[in-house]
Amino acid sequence: MKTLLALAVGFALGSPLGHAPRAETPAAPAAVKPTALVGEVLFPPKPVLGSDGLQHLVYELQLSNVTAERVQLKRIGIFGDDDKEPLAVLDGAEIAQRFSPAGRRGNESAELGGYQYGIGFLHVALPVGRTVPQRLRHEVEAWFDQFKADATMQFGPVALASSAPPVLGPPLRGDGYIAGDGCCGSTRHVRALLPLNGGFRLAQRFAIDWEKLGADGRLVKGGRKQVGNYHIYGEPILAVADGTIVDTRNDLPDQVPGALPDGLPISEADGNFAVLDIGGGAFVLYAHMKPGSVRVKTGDKVKRGDVIGEVGNTGNSSEPHLHLHVMDGPSPLLADGLPYVFDAFTVKAIDRAGTADFDRAAETGSPVSLTPLFPPLAIRNALPLDLSVVEWGQ
Repeated sequence: MKTLLALAVGFALGSPLGHAPRAETPAAPAAVKPTALVGEVLFPPKPVLGSDGLQHLVYELQLSNVTAERVQLKRIGIFGDDDKEPLAVLDGAEIAQRFSPAGRRGNESAELGGYQYGIGFLHVALPVGRTVPQRLRHEVEAWFDQFKADATMQFGPVALASSAPPVLGPPLRGDGYIAGDGCCGSTRHVRALLPLNGGFRLAQRFAIDWEKLGADGRLVKGGRKQVGNYHIYGEPILAVADGTIVDTRNDLPDQVPGALPDGLPISEADGNFAVLDIGGGAFVLYAHMKPGSVRVKTGDKVKRGDVIGEVGNTGNSSEPHLHLHVMDGPSPLLADGLPYVFDAFTVKAIDRAGTADFDRAAETGSPVSLTPLFPPLAIRNALPLDLSVVEWGQ
Protein backbone atom coordinates (compact mmCIF):
# COMPACT_ATOMS: atom_id res chain seq x y z
CA MET A 1 0.00 0.00 0.00
CA LYS A 2 2.83 2.42 0.83
CA THR A 3 4.45 1.76 -2.56
CA LEU A 4 1.22 2.41 -4.45
CA LEU A 5 0.68 5.66 -2.53
CA ALA A 6 4.18 6.84 -3.41
CA LEU A 7 3.58 6.12 -7.10
CA ALA A 8 0.34 8.05 -7.04
CA VAL A 9 2.03 11.06 -5.49
CA GLY A 10 4.78 10.88 -8.11
CA PHE A 11 2.28 11.04 -10.94
CA ALA A 12 0.33 13.83 -9.27
CA LEU A 13 3.50 15.96 -9.15
CA GLY A 14 3.97 15.43 -12.85
CA SER A 15 7.31 13.63 -12.50
CA PRO A 16 8.26 10.71 -14.72
CA LEU A 17 7.87 7.43 -12.93
CA GLY A 18 11.09 6.46 -11.13
CA HIS A 19 12.65 9.96 -11.32
CA ALA A 20 12.78 12.70 -8.67
CA PRO A 21 11.48 16.18 -9.50
CA ARG A 22 14.03 18.20 -11.46
CA ALA A 23 16.22 20.25 -9.11
CA GLU A 24 16.93 23.92 -9.68
CA THR A 25 20.06 24.61 -11.68
CA PRO A 26 22.93 24.86 -9.16
CA ALA A 27 24.87 28.09 -8.90
CA ALA A 28 27.94 28.23 -11.08
CA PRO A 29 31.13 27.45 -9.14
CA ALA A 30 33.57 30.25 -8.50
CA ALA A 31 36.09 30.79 -11.26
CA VAL A 32 39.34 28.94 -10.64
CA LYS A 33 42.38 31.17 -10.79
CA PRO A 34 45.87 31.13 -9.28
CA THR A 35 46.57 33.40 -6.31
CA ALA A 36 49.89 35.02 -5.54
CA LEU A 37 49.12 35.48 -1.84
CA VAL A 38 47.52 32.85 0.41
CA GLY A 39 45.72 33.99 3.57
CA GLU A 40 44.48 32.10 6.62
CA VAL A 41 43.34 33.04 10.14
CA LEU A 42 45.27 30.75 12.49
CA PHE A 43 42.64 30.42 15.24
CA PRO A 44 38.95 31.45 15.28
CA PRO A 45 38.72 34.97 16.77
CA LYS A 46 37.05 35.15 20.18
CA PRO A 47 35.46 38.46 21.25
CA VAL A 48 35.89 39.83 24.77
CA LEU A 49 34.47 42.88 26.54
CA GLY A 50 37.27 45.14 27.77
CA SER A 51 37.28 47.49 30.75
CA ASP A 52 36.87 50.37 28.25
CA GLY A 53 33.35 49.13 27.45
CA LEU A 54 34.29 47.97 23.94
CA GLN A 55 34.30 44.50 22.42
CA HIS A 56 37.80 43.45 21.37
CA LEU A 57 38.96 40.91 18.78
CA VAL A 58 42.57 39.72 19.04
CA TYR A 59 43.77 37.16 16.49
CA GLU A 60 46.42 36.24 13.91
CA LEU A 61 46.31 36.37 10.10
CA GLN A 62 48.92 34.36 8.21
CA LEU A 63 49.85 35.54 4.70
CA SER A 64 52.10 33.49 2.42
CA ASN A 65 53.84 34.91 -0.64
CA VAL A 66 53.91 32.15 -3.27
CA THR A 67 55.79 34.23 -5.84
CA ALA A 68 59.55 34.22 -6.29
CA GLU A 69 59.96 37.94 -5.59
CA ARG A 70 59.19 40.52 -2.91
CA VAL A 71 55.67 41.53 -1.89
CA GLN A 72 54.97 44.89 -0.21
CA LEU A 73 51.79 44.88 1.91
CA LYS A 74 50.04 48.23 1.54
CA ARG A 75 46.62 47.89 3.14
CA ILE A 76 44.57 45.37 5.14
CA GLY A 77 40.84 45.95 5.54
CA ILE A 78 38.89 43.95 8.12
CA PHE A 79 35.17 43.51 7.44
CA GLY A 80 32.37 42.01 9.51
CA ASP A 81 29.67 39.81 7.97
CA ASP A 82 28.43 41.44 4.73
CA ASP A 83 29.38 45.00 5.71
CA LYS A 84 30.47 47.34 2.95
CA GLU A 85 32.47 49.51 5.33
CA PRO A 86 35.45 48.00 7.18
CA LEU A 87 35.61 47.57 10.94
CA ALA A 88 39.26 48.55 10.78
CA VAL A 89 41.91 49.41 8.20
CA LEU A 90 45.67 48.99 8.57
CA ASP A 91 47.81 51.16 6.31
CA GLY A 92 51.39 50.35 5.38
CA ALA A 93 52.87 51.98 8.48
CA GLU A 94 50.62 50.05 10.88
CA ILE A 95 51.17 46.80 8.98
CA ALA A 96 54.91 47.34 9.46
CA GLN A 97 54.30 47.43 13.24
CA ARG A 98 51.95 44.43 13.41
CA PHE A 99 53.21 42.03 10.73
CA SER A 100 56.13 39.67 11.41
CA PRO A 101 57.79 37.53 8.71
CA ALA A 102 57.84 33.92 9.96
CA GLY A 103 55.92 35.14 13.04
CA ARG A 104 59.09 36.27 14.81
CA ARG A 105 58.33 38.97 17.37
CA GLY A 106 60.73 41.88 17.04
CA ASN A 107 61.14 41.27 13.30
CA GLU A 108 58.17 43.36 12.13
CA SER A 109 57.96 44.38 8.48
CA ALA A 110 55.36 45.07 5.79
CA GLU A 111 57.45 43.10 3.28
CA LEU A 112 57.56 39.42 2.44
CA GLY A 113 60.44 37.93 0.50
CA GLY A 114 59.95 35.37 -2.21
CA TYR A 115 58.26 32.20 -0.94
CA GLN A 116 58.05 33.67 2.56
CA TYR A 117 55.14 33.75 5.00
CA GLY A 118 54.34 36.16 7.80
CA ILE A 119 51.91 36.60 10.66
CA GLY A 120 49.80 39.69 11.24
CA PHE A 121 48.91 40.19 14.91
CA LEU A 122 45.58 41.95 14.60
CA HIS A 123 43.42 43.81 17.09
CA VAL A 124 39.99 45.27 16.39
CA ALA A 125 38.10 47.32 18.97
CA LEU A 126 34.54 47.34 17.68
CA PRO A 127 32.93 50.78 17.35
CA VAL A 128 30.42 51.77 20.02
CA GLY A 129 27.02 50.30 19.17
CA ARG A 130 28.40 47.75 16.70
CA THR A 131 27.25 44.24 17.51
CA VAL A 132 29.83 41.49 17.38
CA PRO A 133 29.87 40.06 13.84
CA GLN A 134 29.46 36.36 13.19
CA ARG A 135 32.18 36.32 10.53
CA LEU A 136 35.25 38.29 9.47
CA ARG A 137 36.80 38.68 6.04
CA HIS A 138 39.98 40.42 4.98
CA GLU A 139 40.89 42.51 1.96
CA VAL A 140 44.62 42.82 1.32
CA GLU A 141 46.21 45.24 -1.12
CA ALA A 142 49.84 44.59 -2.03
CA TRP A 143 52.54 45.41 -4.56
CA PHE A 144 54.06 42.39 -6.32
CA ASP A 145 57.57 42.82 -7.70
CA GLN A 146 57.11 39.81 -9.96
CA PHE A 147 54.18 41.43 -11.78
CA LYS A 148 55.28 45.07 -11.34
CA ALA A 149 51.72 45.83 -10.24
CA ASP A 150 49.36 46.23 -7.28
CA ALA A 151 46.69 43.64 -6.60
CA THR A 152 43.83 43.40 -4.10
CA MET A 153 42.79 40.01 -2.76
CA GLN A 154 39.94 38.78 -0.57
CA PHE A 155 40.36 36.20 2.21
CA GLY A 156 37.65 34.54 4.27
CA PRO A 157 35.12 34.55 5.64
CA VAL A 158 36.13 33.04 8.97
CA ALA A 159 33.57 32.36 11.69
CA LEU A 160 34.05 33.83 15.15
CA ALA A 161 33.97 31.52 18.15
CA SER A 162 30.49 31.61 19.67
CA SER A 163 31.21 30.51 23.25
CA ALA A 164 31.13 33.15 25.99
CA PRO A 165 34.35 33.87 27.92
CA PRO A 166 34.59 32.25 31.36
CA VAL A 167 33.70 34.55 34.26
CA LEU A 168 36.34 34.59 37.01
CA GLY A 169 36.63 35.85 40.54
CA PRO A 170 39.61 37.88 41.81
CA PRO A 171 43.05 36.22 41.72
CA LEU A 172 44.39 38.56 44.44
CA ARG A 173 43.10 40.64 47.37
CA GLY A 174 42.97 44.38 47.81
CA ASP A 175 44.03 47.19 45.50
CA GLY A 176 47.00 48.74 43.73
CA TYR A 177 47.41 45.92 41.20
CA ILE A 178 48.50 46.94 37.71
CA ALA A 179 47.82 44.80 34.63
CA GLY A 180 51.21 44.48 32.95
CA ASP A 181 51.55 43.38 29.31
CA GLY A 182 47.79 42.92 29.04
CA CYS A 183 45.31 43.12 26.20
CA CYS A 184 45.49 44.50 23.64
CA GLY A 185 48.27 46.82 22.48
CA SER A 186 51.30 45.36 24.26
CA THR A 187 53.35 42.73 22.47
CA ARG A 188 55.06 40.39 24.94
CA HIS A 189 52.05 38.15 25.51
CA VAL A 190 49.75 38.84 22.59
CA ARG A 191 52.55 38.05 20.11
CA ALA A 192 54.08 35.11 21.99
CA LEU A 193 53.41 32.76 19.06
CA LEU A 194 55.42 29.56 19.45
CA PRO A 195 56.07 26.71 16.99
CA LEU A 196 55.48 23.66 19.18
CA ASN A 197 54.91 19.99 18.35
CA GLY A 198 54.41 20.68 14.66
CA GLY A 199 52.05 23.66 14.92
CA PHE A 200 51.67 27.23 16.11
CA ARG A 201 50.44 27.86 19.67
CA LEU A 202 49.60 31.13 21.41
CA ALA A 203 48.55 30.24 24.94
CA GLN A 204 49.44 33.71 26.30
CA ARG A 205 47.23 35.75 23.94
CA PHE A 206 45.18 37.22 26.82
CA ALA A 207 47.74 36.82 29.63
CA ILE A 208 48.30 39.49 32.28
CA ASP A 209 51.35 39.98 34.49
CA TRP A 210 49.90 41.34 37.73
CA GLU A 211 52.23 43.59 39.72
CA LYS A 212 51.48 45.84 42.70
CA LEU A 213 52.09 49.54 43.27
CA GLY A 214 52.77 51.17 46.61
CA ALA A 215 51.13 54.43 47.68
CA ASP A 216 53.98 56.28 45.94
CA GLY A 217 53.28 54.58 42.60
CA ARG A 218 56.42 52.41 42.76
CA LEU A 219 56.64 48.65 42.27
CA VAL A 220 59.44 48.27 44.82
CA LYS A 221 60.55 49.79 48.11
CA GLY A 222 64.32 49.83 48.59
CA GLY A 223 66.83 47.90 46.49
CA ARG A 224 65.53 46.28 43.32
CA LYS A 225 67.67 43.14 43.67
CA GLN A 226 65.79 41.81 46.70
CA VAL A 227 62.54 39.95 45.96
CA GLY A 228 61.10 40.85 49.36
CA ASN A 229 61.25 44.56 48.52
CA TYR A 230 58.55 44.25 45.87
CA HIS A 231 55.06 45.17 47.06
CA ILE A 232 53.49 42.08 45.49
CA TYR A 233 55.99 39.51 46.75
CA GLY A 234 54.35 36.89 48.97
CA GLU A 235 50.78 38.08 48.30
CA PRO A 236 48.23 35.23 48.54
CA ILE A 237 47.04 33.89 45.17
CA LEU A 238 43.37 32.88 44.99
CA ALA A 239 41.43 30.31 43.02
CA VAL A 240 39.38 32.31 40.51
CA ALA A 241 36.68 29.63 40.26
CA ASP A 242 35.69 26.23 41.58
CA GLY A 243 37.70 23.52 39.86
CA THR A 244 40.30 20.78 39.92
CA ILE A 245 44.07 21.18 40.01
CA VAL A 246 45.57 19.27 37.06
CA ASP A 247 49.28 20.17 37.31
CA THR A 248 51.72 21.90 39.68
CA ARG A 249 55.38 22.56 40.37
CA ASN A 250 56.86 23.81 43.64
CA ASP A 251 60.64 23.19 43.68
CA LEU A 252 62.26 26.10 41.82
CA PRO A 253 64.13 29.00 43.49
CA ASP A 254 63.41 32.70 43.04
CA GLN A 255 65.39 34.54 40.39
CA VAL A 256 67.39 37.65 41.24
CA PRO A 257 65.23 40.59 40.06
CA GLY A 258 66.45 43.00 37.41
CA ALA A 259 66.86 40.78 34.34
CA LEU A 260 65.50 37.62 32.79
CA PRO A 261 67.61 34.53 33.55
CA ASP A 262 69.96 33.19 30.87
CA GLY A 263 69.73 29.67 29.46
CA LEU A 264 66.52 28.71 31.21
CA PRO A 265 65.03 25.46 29.81
CA ILE A 266 61.49 25.74 28.49
CA SER A 267 60.35 23.27 31.17
CA GLU A 268 61.16 25.91 33.83
CA ALA A 269 59.71 28.96 32.06
CA ASP A 270 56.60 29.14 34.27
CA GLY A 271 58.56 28.63 37.47
CA ASN A 272 56.49 27.22 40.31
CA PHE A 273 52.95 27.03 38.98
CA ALA A 274 49.48 25.56 39.20
CA VAL A 275 46.97 24.77 36.46
CA LEU A 276 43.29 24.85 37.44
CA ASP A 277 40.61 23.12 35.34
CA ILE A 278 37.49 25.30 35.71
CA GLY A 279 35.33 23.27 33.32
CA GLY A 280 33.94 24.00 29.88
CA GLY A 281 37.31 23.32 28.27
CA ALA A 282 39.01 26.21 30.12
CA PHE A 283 42.17 25.97 32.23
CA VAL A 284 43.80 28.72 34.31
CA LEU A 285 47.57 29.04 34.66
CA TYR A 286 49.14 30.71 37.71
CA ALA A 287 52.90 31.10 37.15
CA HIS A 288 56.12 32.26 38.91
CA MET A 289 54.95 31.41 42.45
CA LYS A 290 57.16 31.73 45.52
CA PRO A 291 59.34 28.70 46.33
CA GLY A 292 57.54 26.20 48.53
CA SER A 293 54.32 28.24 48.59
CA VAL A 294 52.15 26.12 46.28
CA ARG A 295 49.48 24.70 48.59
CA VAL A 296 47.74 22.42 46.09
CA LYS A 297 48.61 19.23 44.28
CA THR A 298 47.29 17.44 41.22
CA GLY A 299 43.77 16.14 41.80
CA ASP A 300 42.86 18.62 44.55
CA LYS A 301 39.40 20.20 44.38
CA VAL A 302 39.35 23.93 45.15
CA LYS A 303 36.66 26.52 45.69
CA ARG A 304 36.66 30.09 44.45
CA GLY A 305 38.69 32.21 46.87
CA ASP A 306 40.83 29.36 48.23
CA VAL A 307 44.51 30.29 48.61
CA ILE A 308 46.59 28.15 46.25
CA GLY A 309 50.01 29.79 46.66
CA GLU A 310 51.94 33.06 46.94
CA VAL A 311 53.41 35.49 44.42
CA GLY A 312 57.10 34.90 43.69
CA ASN A 313 59.80 35.40 41.08
CA THR A 314 60.53 31.88 39.81
CA GLY A 315 61.07 30.78 36.23
CA ASN A 316 61.38 33.23 33.33
CA SER A 317 60.75 36.34 35.40
CA SER A 318 62.59 39.64 35.88
CA GLU A 319 60.65 40.85 38.94
CA PRO A 320 57.99 39.36 41.25
CA HIS A 321 54.55 39.13 39.64
CA LEU A 322 51.62 36.81 39.06
CA HIS A 323 51.32 35.65 35.46
CA LEU A 324 47.75 34.51 34.80
CA HIS A 325 46.14 33.31 31.61
CA VAL A 326 43.29 31.06 30.49
CA MET A 327 43.79 28.40 27.81
CA ASP A 328 41.95 25.56 26.10
CA GLY A 329 44.13 22.73 27.45
CA PRO A 330 46.13 21.76 30.54
CA SER A 331 49.58 22.52 29.08
CA PRO A 332 50.76 26.08 29.88
CA LEU A 333 52.26 26.42 26.39
CA LEU A 334 50.76 23.70 24.17
CA ALA A 335 47.33 25.35 24.08
CA ASP A 336 45.38 28.24 22.56
CA GLY A 337 44.80 31.28 24.75
CA LEU A 338 41.17 32.06 25.61
CA PRO A 339 39.63 35.40 26.57
CA TYR A 340 38.11 35.69 30.04
CA VAL A 341 36.43 38.30 32.21
CA PHE A 342 36.39 39.11 35.93
CA ASP A 343 33.00 39.49 37.55
CA ALA A 344 33.78 42.61 39.62
CA PHE A 345 36.66 45.07 39.91
CA THR A 346 37.33 48.80 40.00
CA VAL A 347 39.77 50.64 37.73
CA LYS A 348 41.29 53.51 39.73
CA ALA A 349 44.03 54.69 37.34
CA ILE A 350 45.72 53.90 34.02
CA ASP A 351 49.32 54.27 32.86
CA ARG A 352 48.49 55.97 29.57
CA ALA A 353 52.19 56.46 28.81
CA GLY A 354 52.33 52.79 27.84
CA THR A 355 54.72 49.88 28.10
CA ALA A 356 57.87 52.00 27.76
CA ASP A 357 56.90 53.99 30.85
CA PHE A 358 56.06 50.86 32.83
CA ASP A 359 59.39 49.27 31.83
CA ARG A 360 61.22 52.44 32.91
CA ALA A 361 59.55 52.27 36.32
CA ALA A 362 60.45 48.59 36.69
CA GLU A 363 64.07 49.12 35.63
CA THR A 364 64.75 52.21 37.76
CA GLY A 365 62.44 51.84 40.76
CA SER A 366 60.81 55.17 39.90
CA PRO A 367 57.03 55.77 40.02
CA VAL A 368 54.73 54.67 37.21
CA SER A 369 53.15 57.62 35.37
CA LEU A 370 49.51 57.19 36.34
CA THR A 371 46.40 59.02 35.23
CA PRO A 372 43.89 58.73 38.12
CA LEU A 373 40.23 58.19 37.23
CA PHE A 374 37.69 60.39 39.02
CA PRO A 375 35.41 58.77 39.83
CA PRO A 376 36.95 55.29 39.63
CA LEU A 377 35.23 52.90 37.22
CA ALA A 378 33.32 50.05 38.88
CA ILE A 379 33.23 47.32 36.24
CA ARG A 380 31.51 43.97 35.96
CA ASN A 381 32.17 41.03 33.63
CA ALA A 382 35.01 42.52 31.62
CA LEU A 383 38.74 42.06 31.03
CA PRO A 384 41.06 44.68 32.59
CA LEU A 385 43.00 46.25 29.74
CA ASP A 386 46.73 46.89 29.63
CA LEU A 387 48.19 48.98 32.47
CA SER A 388 44.89 49.46 34.29
CA VAL A 389 45.29 49.80 38.07
CA VAL A 390 42.71 47.57 39.73
CA GLU A 391 41.04 47.14 43.10
CA TRP A 392 39.44 43.72 43.44
CA GLY A 393 35.87 43.09 44.53
CA GLN A 394 35.04 40.14 46.74
